[in-house]
Amino acid sequence: MDPNASRETLDHSIMYIFTVALEDGTWHHIKSYTKARAKRKSTIKIWKSIKTHEDKKWTKNYHNPNPRKKAFGAKVVITLNNGKKISEEQGVADAHPYGSRPFKRENYIKKFLTLTENILDKKESDRFLKTAQNLKKLKPGQLDKLNIEVKNSKLKRNLKKGIF
Repeated sequence: MDPNASRETLDHSIMYIFTVALEDGTWHHIKSYTKARAKRKSTIKIWKSIKTHEDKKWTKNYHNPNPRKKAFGAKVVITLNNGKKISEEQGVADAHPYGSRPFKRENYIKKFLTLTENILDKKESDRFLKTAQNLKKLKPGQLDKLNIEVKNSKLKRNLKKGIF
């Protein structure tokens, strides 16, 4: 619950992530974790108002050994200023293989492109994606083709702050 926490700490705070998604209507792997974003007064107010409680049902689902029954979800209850309550629950993310809209190849490609934007140049990105989509054709000793090459100019720019 610390707006001065590192990006990595904020990334593991469900209360923070939920607050940002609730306020912004979206989530971004970089923009949602900037210092200015984390210190927004309205965000801190909502964030600090969130309470979490263990529900034995969700704990049991989380530990279920059957992948079709295993769930990582939760139930959310939002109480508005007028006292009205909005309640929703979801067992798995929509994009999860057992979710309502499982990711397809094009979704994974889009996610890769989003996460590597301004890090990989187009030629290297295209090369990696082509290789990853043709794994069956790789010969022994060719797994190194799955490594990506980042130009030194990109590394120097991000050297002090890491990947994010």
